[in-house]
Amino acid sequence: MVIENISGAGGNIGADRVALAKPDGYTLLSSAPGPLAINHNLYKRLSYDPTKFTPVTVLATSPNALVVSPKITARSVQDLIALAKSNRGKITYASQGGGSTSHLTATLFESTAGIELVHVPYRGSAPALNDLVGGHVDIMFDNIASSLTQHRAGKLRILAVADRNRTSALPDVPTIAESGFPNFLSVTWFGVVAPPKTPEPLISQINRAIVEVLQRSDVRSRFLEQGAEPVGNTSADMARFIAEESARWGQVIKAANVTLD
Repeated sequence: MVIENISGAGGNIGADRVALAKPDGYTLLSSAPGPLAINHNLYKRLSYDPTKFTPVTVLATSPNALVVSPKITARSVQDLIALAKSNRGKITYASQGGGSTSHLTATLFESTAGIELVHVPYRGSAPALNDLVGGHVDIMFDNIASSLTQHRAGKLRILAVADRNRTSALPDVPTIAESGFPNFLSVTWFGVVAPPKTPEPLISQINRAIVEVLQRSDVRSRFLEQGAEPVGNTSADMARFIAEESARWGQVIKAANVTLD
């Protein structure tokens, strides 16, 4: 297996590459939500149609977490909201970039909590987390898998997770739903799709192979240690899941009038 990391345009460049590949099962796209469920709501036009990909399976889900810099005194979601309301337009939030799940989750949080924050976009989680640790920005919604190590080291604090239930990686950390916003949900996920018109027998074969690996105890343990929940669902289940995610984030994007060129 050869893994080629193709960055740029929120994942659109890599997605376009796979969209044009032969549907022979040898070229696959492993992606976060952007290219499959979000970007078509953000960009005026894409060079590929995300609905034409052939779903294989969702690899794992990881809840987005509300992470704060050590300089922020808030110890709960409600504390943070009170701080933001008393410092309207002064609390900054980092994101992985415009249109990323961290950006959209913060936008949803602003509207839900009735607060105003200042967006500071970065090119990925790593530089954003570095500045969060350094106190250059105040908060961030990040997938728990990438911020968990810093939280455990005491360099950052995870105030809450944006999933329906608490995560086994941090059972003592509440959900945002528990903090007074019962419908607040934001989960990052990672999935595999194949080029359009990939034959069903090939999809079934690839799906079985991936699911078999995800069911191995050592693989599951490794995912769970990182705050991610292995999934391994069917192609049909993945298609339904992507449609639900697309509709949900589309509503957030439309309500906040978020657009990207």
